[in-house]
Amino acid sequence: MADQSYLKWPFLEPRHRELVRALDAWATQNISQQHGHDVDAACRSLVKQLGAGGWLKYAIGGTAYGAVSDTIDTRAICLIRETLARHSGLADFAFAMQGLGTGAITLFGSEANKQQYLTRVGRGEAISAFALSEPDAGSDVAAMQCAAEQDGDHYVLNGEKTWISNGGIADLYVVFARTFDAPGARGISAFVVDAGLPGFEIAERINVIAPHPLARLKFTNCRVPVANRLGQAGQGFKVAMATLDIFRTSVAAAALGFARRALEEALQRAISRKMFGKTLADFQLTQAKLAQMATGIDAAALLTYRAAWQRDQGERVTKEAAMAKLTATETAQQVIDAAVQMFGGLGVVSEQPVERLYREIRSLRIYEGATEVQQLIIARELLREISVD
Repeated sequence: MADQSYLKWPFLEPRHRELVRALDAWATQNISQQHGHDVDAACRSLVKQLGAGGWLKYAIGGTAYGAVSDTIDTRAICLIRETLARHSGLADFAFAMQGLGTGAITLFGSEANKQQYLTRVGRGEAISAFALSEPDAGSDVAAMQCAAEQDGDHYVLNGEKTWISNGGIADLYVVFARTFDAPGARGISAFVVDAGLPGFEIAERINVIAPHPLARLKFTNCRVPVANRLGQAGQGFKVAMATLDIFRTSVAAAALGFARRALEEALQRAISRKMFGKTLADFQLTQAKLAQMATGIDAAALLTYRAAWQRDQGERVTKEAAMAKLTATETAQQVIDAAVQMFGGLGVVSEQPVERLYREIRSLRIYEGATEVQQLIIARELLREISVD
C-alpha cells in the first residue's frame, strides 16, 4: 500500500480522502496490470469500466449531464489520476483523455453541445480526444496551419493534426484550427468534430514506447456545423489554455502515481534482495537513494496539490501548474530510474513493473507542454508579475 499520509494535508477535504480510498479499492479489484497486445481494445474496455464504476463523472462538469458537480474539481481529477497511475498507466490515460477531450465542451460548449456529448462521455459510452498539435505546431500554437473557413452554416476544415491521443478510437475530437479572424494565436477557433465525418481520416497510427492509441489526423474539405464551434470565433487559444490549466496539474498527479509505485517497488526490493550477507536496504547508499526518492515525491506532491487547490479556489494557476508539472515529471523520472537501478538486470526485463514505469513516465515530460516550455511559462509569469508591480 502506498503512503497516503498526504491525504491529511489541508489542501484536501474529507470527500477527497474518501474518493481515494474508494477508487483504490475499486482499482485493486478491477484494473489489471496486463492489458494484452490490442491497446485499442484495452482502452475501449477501460473507458467502459471507468464509466460503469462512476469515475468518469469526475472528468466532466455539469450535474445536468451526469457529472459529480457543476464545475470540474481539480483536486479530484488529480487524486483520481494519481491513484489510477499507481495501478496502471493505461487506466490513467483512459481517464485523463475523457477529461481533456471534453474539458473545452464543459467550459465553452453550448447547451446543445453539452447535452450531445458530456453525458455519453461521463458514462463511458463515447471516447473523446483533444487535437491541438500539428507537425510544425506543438508548443508554438501560433504556428498552426490547420484552417477552417466558414461557408454558410458550416466551417470547412483542411489540414493535419498529429500526436493525437485516442486518435483512431475516439468518437469525438475537439479540434483547433485557424479561422483567419486575427494573426497569430488570436486567429484560432475550436470545434467539436465527430469521427466519421466525410473528409476526416486517420492518416497514420503512431507507435510509442508506452503503447496507447495515438494518430495523425487529416482533414480534407471536412464540413463541421457552426453550432459545433466552442466559444466565439477567434477564442480557440483561450479555449485551449483554459482547458490545459485544469489538466496540466493532473499530469503532475499522474507522475506522482508512477513515482509512488516505483518507490513501493524499490522499498520491497531493498528489504528482500540479499547481497554480501546483508540486504540491499542495509547499505547506506541504498538508504540515501530511498531518502532522496521519498523527499522528491513529497516536494512534488506539495506543488501539485497547491496548484489544484488554488484552481479550485478560482485563482489563476498558470505559473503554479507549470511548476507542478515540471517538478513532478522530472522527479518521477529520477525516482523511477533509481528504482530500475536497484532492480539491476531484472529492472530492464520487459513488463516488470519498474520497466513498465520507465517507459510510461517518459512522455509525461513532453506532452501538455515539455519541461522546457514549463520553464518558459514560469519565467514569463514571473516577469509579468514584476512588470505589474
